[in-house]
Amino acid sequence: MDEGLMEKDARSILTVGAELGEGPVWSPRDTGLWFVDIKAPCVYRHDPATGALDRWDAPDHVGWILPADDGSWVAGLATGVHRFDPTDGSFTLLNAVEDDLPRNRLNDAAIDPAGRIWFGTMDNDEANPTGRFYCWQAGVVTPAPVAPIVITNGPAIAPDGRTAYLVDTLGLSIDAHPIDADGVIGEGRRFLTFDGQTGYPDGAICDAEGGVWVGFYGGWAARRFAPDGSMTAEVRFPVANITKIALGGEDGKTAYATTARQGLSADALADQPLAGNVFTFRVDVGAAPVTPVRLTT
Repeated sequence: MDEGLMEKDARSILTVGAELGEGPVWSPRDTGLWFVDIKAPCVYRHDPATGALDRWDAPDHVGWILPADDGSWVAGLATGVHRFDPTDGSFTLLNAVEDDLPRNRLNDAAIDPAGRIWFGTMDNDEANPTGRFYCWQAGVVTPAPVAPIVITNGPAIAPDGRTAYLVDTLGLSIDAHPIDADGVIGEGRRFLTFDGQTGYPDGAICDAEGGVWVGFYGGWAARRFAPDGSMTAEVRFPVANITKIALGGEDGKTAYATTARQGLSADALADQPLAGNVFTFRVDVGAAPVTPVRLTT
């Protein structure tokens, strides 16, 4: 390990046994952690102060849940972008996405400082290169000019909103793309390439200093990379499949990580009884502010 690299271990705080836990996001307005189990499918809210865990069933695979500026939530279901109302558990379609690709689903997402949603789609069978990246802005869905891939992840958005880090999970790479003031994404540059020996890059987020936290599926770890691509932190887990990190808590320096049981054999599950749980650890650099989704112009 490089000198100065932060190393620590994560601990399980929430037993959910998610098939495919994903999309954690800290909500300051209700001091809660929201996340999904894509395959259940369902939406969760956890209150760390009380230990309470709320659950809402979703009508289809749900890839992400994000706060909206009217107090509701926006969710990415297999069929498209939906408004979610936790008071009655309803999902209302805002925009259909890829009606012509019924095997695709929405997978991961982030909000930029302008309140736009950046999200990706993917082949639910994880076999065909039909996944694309999109920008959702006040009811308009615009495809990003990026070649299709099998499994999209991220995007992680830099705190200034000027860079999107797009993850190609099976391609073992992350590209950095400029974003202009109008939300138009430009040609990317290679940010990171991996060899697969330390797992596959999964969900990604940026912290307040522009560091990129990446969960590694099959990698038993989450890792932070500085904007220059150097690894500055590695957090080890007692489970293999780390899907995504959220930063929150009182000071923004508590990390929460979703994990997955998907793809693990009976023997592997016996060796990883905590697989699918939510984990936590502390970080040195806090969260970037989470801007609510801007529902209207």
